[in-house]
Amino acid sequence: MHPQAAFFGYVTSRRLVYSSCWEDPDVDRQALDLNADDRVLVITSAGCNALDYLLAGAGRVDAVDCNPCQGYLLEFKAAAIRALDYQSFFRLFGLGGCAEVRSMYWDAIRDGLSDKARWFWDNRLHLLAGCGWRRTFYHKSTSGTFCRCMVECLYRMKGLRSAFERLLAATDLETQREIYQECGIRTHLDTPGFRWLLSRQPVLSLLAVPPAQRAEVTDEYAGGWGTFSLDTLDTVFHRTLIRRNPFWLVGFTGGYTSECHPSYLQPQCYEELKHGLLDRLHIRAATITDCLGSEPEESFSKYVLLDHMDWMSRPEYEAELGAEWSQIARTARRGARVIFRSGSATADFLDHVQVRADSGTRPLRALLSFNRSLAQELHSLDRVCVYRSFHIADITANGNN
Repeated sequence: MHPQAAFFGYVTSRRLVYSSCWEDPDVDRQALDLNADDRVLVITSAGCNALDYLLAGAGRVDAVDCNPCQGYLLEFKAAAIRALDYQSFFRLFGLGGCAEVRSMYWDAIRDGLSDKARWFWDNRLHLLAGCGWRRTFYHKSTSGTFCRCMVECLYRMKGLRSAFERLLAATDLETQREIYQECGIRTHLDTPGFRWLLSRQPVLSLLAVPPAQRAEVTDEYAGGWGTFSLDTLDTVFHRTLIRRNPFWLVGFTGGYTSECHPSYLQPQCYEELKHGLLDRLHIRAATITDCLGSEPEESFSKYVLLDHMDWMSRPEYEAELGAEWSQIARTARRGARVIFRSGSATADFLDHVQVRADSGTRPLRALLSFNRSLAQELHSLDRVCVYRSFHIADITANGNN
């Protein structure tokens, strides 16, 4: 195995990569239109959106991730919601940690975890202790460490601390745009060193960007990852007010505020999860293919695949992607909906995927009906801004016909 691929595999299978989700659940809610009859399969990531789907009315949510560390994080959140009062929970996952985490854990949270999650957290409570150079939990995952390093670079090497303090204090979008232009944020970052850094696969592996996705953007986007990243920042600061954007607020500051946070951190939503909704959550460490392989036919009505298919967007992974979609088609209810994001503008790597069926194989595209107009509309509202496309597809036939 190539060393870069080996390092990526190590990071994404044995390290906590995401401490917060980087997919906008407000967009997902509109795309999925969830109700009590829905059973949703979602890639776990940090678990924020799995909890959001419960709050949006889903009857059951199955959170699945091939990286067990992400499942252990969601288990911790669920156990903490059940065991703690709201203020204590917000200190952990709103502010990003507190010194009393050990007593909270050993006195209340630990009993609510699986054996494997206990083994994981028994030795990692420092992640939530609110101390150290990367003080907050949200800067202690691999992606969070990258964010912390970038913030330090902006503050110390580029002298932009006051500029970002002004940006975070801006109360309206027009003021924020003016500060962004006036301080020349893009100019400060658009250097050979920055572009070189963002072209290194080991760096991108910390963000769970695989070689295939890196190649996807490099092939399609003029200027490669460096220009793509700078254009993303432009979009973020011109489209969204950062102090009201939880994804970028936590990236820059390492915490949320009482006015800006994911839905599960709202007091009322916390109570809804605590008093019943968490019973509808099921967490598994597995690939999507393996997870669905143990499920009966027509089990799920909604699938949330994040950008994970980009990991298999090269020709050598077509068989793996085909096996995954064969299980999705087999377990999908008629008319089930799939949403996903991509670093590609078109995700045309799906054109070559073949799905197994009783009568042989058929092209994946023959099973799907894409709602491109709604997807484009919702993509323009996305507050994360790091994906080049958003896709909504309904399954019009399953793999058994």
